[in-house]
Amino acid sequence: MTGRFLFTGPDNAPVTLLLAHGSGAPMDSPAMNAAAEALAAQGLRVARFEFSYMAARRTDGGRRPPPKAETLNPEFRAAVSALGATGPLVIGGKSMGGRVASMVADDLHAAGSIAGLLCLGYPFHPPEKPTQLRTAHLMTLQTPALICQGTRDPFGTKEEVAAYDLPERIRLLWLEDGDHDLKPRKSISGFSAADHLATMASTVKAWTTTL
Repeated sequence: MTGRFLFTGPDNAPVTLLLAHGSGAPMDSPAMNAAAEALAAQGLRVARFEFSYMAARRTDGGRRPPPKAETLNPEFRAAVSALGATGPLVIGGKSMGGRVASMVADDLHAAGSIAGLLCLGYPFHPPEKPTQLRTAHLMTLQTPALICQGTRDPFGTKEEVAAYDLPERIRLLWLEDGDHDLKPRKSISGFSAADHLATMASTVKAWTTTL
């Protein structure tokens, strides 16, 4: 870790990914570690950071609840500024982290600060609340975006998302039988978690070459 960031992957990578964590787990959770390692194996540089409420848990040992996602927008913008990437930068994250990134992406993209948006398990709606959609801002998104989603993600299944009619500029990678961490049930799908992470990472790498 360097200061507020946790880096994975080569320093001289052609693209840097700035990723934030989900609402309930830190930047070095098993899911975040596995995703970062898979992306680094594709030659990408991953920088991870924590929102202040999550960082506070490390010092006070408490379980501070996450604030409303939109209140974290300034923290994501501050992280982009603090990172000071010199090459192409893609922002995003897991679940809530990707959602916050999606809310600040267009302003940063218009300013030339970022090249794209990457969401790993986007929370299209809360589990078991399919009518409480978090998609309004996605309909007008101008930033090139890639969402990697498991087909059985309780925050948005393949069948549910198909009905949203998202704009074509948002690319979707569907991982068969994947859950919110992109993990499949191998006995059902024939795929392992490692298989899906490798597919995710290779797809991200190919996508970044188009930005």
